[in-house]
Amino acid sequence: MSVYAGIDPVTGKRHYLKEIVKAGPKAQREAEAARNRLLSQVAEKRNPRTSATVDQLLERYLDQFAGSPNTLELYRTHVRNHISPCLGHVRIGQLDAETLDSFYGELRRCRRRCSRRREIDHRVAEPHECDDRCVRHQCKPLAPTTIRHIHFILSGAYKRAVRWRWLSVNPMAQAEPPPAPKPNPQPPTAAQAARIVKESWRDPDWGALVWTAMTTGVRRGEMCAIRVSSVDLDEGRETIWLRWAIRREPGAGWLEADLKTHQQRRIALDAETVLVLRQQIERCRVRAEALGFEFPADGFLFSGSADGSTFLTPDSVTQRYDRMVTRLGVETTIHKLRHYSATELIAGGVDPRTVAGRLGHGGGGTTTLKAYSAWVSEADQRAAKGLGAGMPERPAEQDEADLIKAEPRYPYQAIAATVARQVADGTLPPGAPAPTAAELATRHGVSLATAKRSLVLLTEWGTLARHGRNELRVVGPVLVASVPLEPVAPPTEDGQTGMLLALTVRRRGTEVARFSTFADPASSSELHEVLAAAVARAGGEPEEITDYEMDVRLPAVPAPILTFVASSRTG
Repeated sequence: MSVYAGIDPVTGKRHYLKEIVKAGPKAQREAEAARNRLLSQVAEKRNPRTSATVDQLLERYLDQFAGSPNTLELYRTHVRNHISPCLGHVRIGQLDAETLDSFYGELRRCRRRCSRRREIDHRVAEPHECDDRCVRHQCKPLAPTTIRHIHFILSGAYKRAVRWRWLSVNPMAQAEPPPAPKPNPQPPTAAQAARIVKESWRDPDWGALVWTAMTTGVRRGEMCAIRVSSVDLDEGRETIWLRWAIRREPGAGWLEADLKTHQQRRIALDAETVLVLRQQIERCRVRAEALGFEFPADGFLFSGSADGSTFLTPDSVTQRYDRMVTRLGVETTIHKLRHYSATELIAGGVDPRTVAGRLGHGGGGTTTLKAYSAWVSEADQRAAKGLGAGMPERPAEQDEADLIKAEPRYPYQAIAATVARQVADGTLPPGAPAPTAAELATRHGVSLATAKRSLVLLTEWGTLARHGRNELRVVGPVLVASVPLEPVAPPTEDGQTGMLLALTVRRRGTEVARFSTFADPASSSELHEVLAAAVARAGGEPEEITDYEMDVRLPAVPAPILTFVASSRTG
């Protein structure tokens, strides 16, 4: 079945839409349906207006490409190496999302789209005798970035085809290229950067170039195009004016061209870089004067000629830098000096928009945020530290017992706080019997259980200590137990043996416990038993008791009345 669809705009010939209908009893009906469908496409202008192939479309598209010559050359290379061998013969109306996904899948499997059989990668394409340079083929996938470039080439071409009305539907809208790889800049460390600068300064001109690249983050082509007239070293206006870049033009070689973003920019210089550039300009002038001429104001700042008339080529700069870092054993590239500058600025607290302006990134900082997100996070952490440093001083952390005494929340806490205040002001002196639970319940109008709970809390605070089996006595505010101990000197039958003592136990000069108990300070045996119990509670062994000593004092007296040493059992 064939339907006339107008004149082909590519070939200028009559264009027909064709569809094959297989013979059979229903062939007449199917042919009629196909004819009506094709006529409907022609009437609604949904049909391809040309039988042009993908190769023909790409040729027309690239002939009208308005991008940079380098980008155009890159696109032609991708078309020649990957698109044309596989899709070039396909008519543009037959290319669909399924075909594109299959094509991208093959590129991810093997960049050569091999037949999956055992093949040999020959050193040359012409007939030859194989040697060790002809090796067994190993599939290597095409880089995701390259596959995305291929997708962008086809997508741009098909957008033009729809605009030219060669097609009514763009199949590229349904194709999915590989996701963009996440940026992973790996700048040299501070130690590596120091080694690189030190090594480069063997040649002051080369050292000045490396230093400037490291502090400004300019691209290598921009660095090679800097002229002396573009450097302003006047006080208060220290800048480099980037207007041109050195790049290779197809068929023309290396020449000065527009910047990558087509937008010139000025970069402020730090004091040390100003000194480096001032010395570099002075070296250029001294060399020129030694040869009998004046260095021109528009001479190249970094040049291979004494008069600054020629620029360094970016490839030669890259090769020299690679040789230098190889000698140092540092795995890096000159482009990563750009990463070093960016990451140092961001980590130093400079906002991404300012960093983007210095680097020449478009999008108002979006590219910078994507590329250097890890360092933005680090800068955020530093900002948080700075915020913390500027905050007012926070109040000192209070002990839980002090908080309860100051602001009791529950009745049992209020009772315990009242008793603690009575002990502190001397109403209840140390050694005096503590109020009973029944007395507290009656006095404060609470239940017996609440009163008992307040006594437990006072015992935990060390305000009260158990004396005998059923009596609590006031200990006073001197009890601070690093190792909680109950009274270790057992009372006599009348419960009145000894006196209330405040004890501090030290091991080899380091305090391990403070507590109060009833004991006789004149009895070496009682003090030995008290110290032995303290050592055991502190996790020590009996034979280690000679490493400990114990200060003994009265609760109301700050100075010790004696120091007990177990080895001599004397004070």
